Amino acid sequence: MPSPAQSHARSHALLLLQKLLNLRDSASPLTLVLDTLEQSAKPLVREIVSRAKVSKSKVIFISFAALRKPPGVDIFIKAWGKSPDSLRAEIASHYPSGTAGHAHKVLVVVDVLNSLASSTPSNLALFLSSLVTPAVSLVGVYHTDVPLVLPRSFNEYEPHPLTTLSHLATAILRVSSLYQAIERRKAQNRSLQEPEWGLDEGREGVLIGLGGEKKVAAGDGLVVEMELRRRSGRAVAEKFVLVPRSTHTQVRNGKVETSKLYLLSDHPAFRDPGDADQDGTAGEGGDEMETTFNLGLTEKQRKDREGIVLPYFDAQKDIGAGEGGRILYEMGREDDFDDEEDEI
Repeated sequence: MPSPAQSHARSHALLLLQKLLNLRDSASPLTLVLDTLEQSAKPLVREIVSRAKVSKSKVIFISFAALRKPPGVDIFIKAWGKSPDSLRAEIASHYPSGTAGHAHKVLVVVDVLNSLASSTPSNLALFLSSLVTPAVSLVGVYHTDVPLVLPRSFNEYEPHPLTTLSHLATAILRVSSLYQAIERRKAQNRSLQEPEWGLDEGREGVLIGLGGEKKVAAGDGLVVEMELRRRSGRAVAEKFVLVPRSTHTQVRNGKVETSKLYLLSDHPAFRDPGDADQDGTAGEGGDEMETTFNLGLTEKQRKDREGIVLPYFDAQKDIGAGEGGRILYEMGREDDFDDEEDEI
């Protein structure tokens, strides 16, 4: 069972992720989302966009791969084939002027950062920094298992574009498959080798692992690993489970339903086996060991044991204050009592 300090830290991390997804108080000017072929970041991006619409923020979607305008997006910009300068000017033209009482919040989403990292790796930091303002939050998706083709002019001593993105980002969200996380947890509990999927299997022609019925039983959730860099320099890291809502947004009592979000440690497959006993959820016979003989005591045996007077209790009788302790010894036939040694 976690200590009160650990429980407080986990609850605080959950609140920070909620604050990050809701774009409150400029929690993260630049959020980097890392995904793979095994688990796409689309459910997480949809959740961020839907929460931005609830907060009445303007959503600008920069597309390098998407062909159609996603739901909930206000401005859809096709960035393929455009130079960084022209793309920056087009994005900035859609920013609110701010001449009103206060500037509206703006969410800029880049569906694929790999294209920018491949075309302009040296100017990647400058381009992204120019898009971020106090009223603008930037969310970019980077595919970690897609090979990145760098231009010949790229200096081999320069940092890799992913290293640059990780350094610039104030928050990093890594998404992975919940089914695969559960299977790895089961292997760890049994001290077995962790299974691999997709490209990590090392099989020719295999790109994405198949889960079958077990994957369906694990549910539609995905694991979100958060690394939030605070202004003080301290990083907050925690793992969560995000269960996306249905495709059609449901509205109840005037409020839009959001996806379910909870800590990964609260998932049944990741709970500590000892927590169930401490919480009183174990069965009545859960504390008894399964043996071929009985280790317990009957009521009569328990009463007889409590009625036994142990020998050292006699030494504690008739001892007044200041007399100290005494040693009681009964001599036997073989003992040779020496008066001189007793007098010393």
